[in-house]
Amino acid sequence: MRVEMVTEPGSPDVPNEDYVAAALPASGHGGALVALDGVTPPPGEDGCVHGVPWYTARLGGALLELSTSRRDLTLAQCLADAVSRTSAAHAPTCDLSHPRTPQATVVVARWDASSVEYLVLSDSVLLVEPVAGGVRAVLDPRLDDLLPAFRGLPRAERIAGIEALRNTAGGFHTAAADPAVAGQAVTGSLPRDQVRALLALTDGATRWTEVFAQGDWQALLATVHKEGPRALVARVRAAEAADPDGTAFPRGKVRDDASAVLVELST
Repeated sequence: MRVEMVTEPGSPDVPNEDYVAAALPASGHGGALVALDGVTPPPGEDGCVHGVPWYTARLGGALLELSTSRRDLTLAQCLADAVSRTSAAHAPTCDLSHPRTPQATVVVARWDASSVEYLVLSDSVLLVEPVAGGVRAVLDPRLDDLLPAFRGLPRAERIAGIEALRNTAGGFHTAAADPAVAGQAVTGSLPRDQVRALLALTDGATRWTEVFAQGDWQALLATVHKEGPRALVARVRAAEAADPDGTAFPRGKVRDDASAVLVELST
């Protein structure tokens, strides 16, 4: 089994708000991966004394531990418990009711000898490579489905409109302080013997396909198989540098935190 990962801040001067990790328990019967992308709030507008990197590390660490140690729980239950643990850790000092309380997108996958389970919440992506060939992208499409309604609006108005739909009925969802959000995630499972590899990506890494159109999901996965996750991020950085003002390829941030976790279950 090959496990390889990378996480890199968009700027060396700003803390990385992504979190990635993988675990292979000593039993040898399976493992898990986690990839979180923290949501950047306006400065000083999250009601939290800790900040987003603290939140993603706490939530990601709890989620990885629960996913590997509590196989009696579904991944949605693991996420709910991880959110509850993280909320309890800073409820005494922070305003968890603040609409921009620290939060994150979530990808988690877990495997054992018989199955591969997955969960995706918001706009990070899990690529699944079947043994039979091809690539399946596991997506939570709700944010993308909302974006066309805001095209053509001034930037500030567009951002405000989208944010008003975060964690609302009919909107889109990110993990924050309410464990009930786990019920909004895209979940599923596949037979282990039908899955060759998994690749979890935050949206800073999916830019290679979704923003810069350098290749489709299959081409992206082939690049990571051949060159590794770090090479994918390097390609994204080169594309960002070639369009420093975001003119040719409009995007919310000129450079974004980028992370990827590759697990090759079979070769």
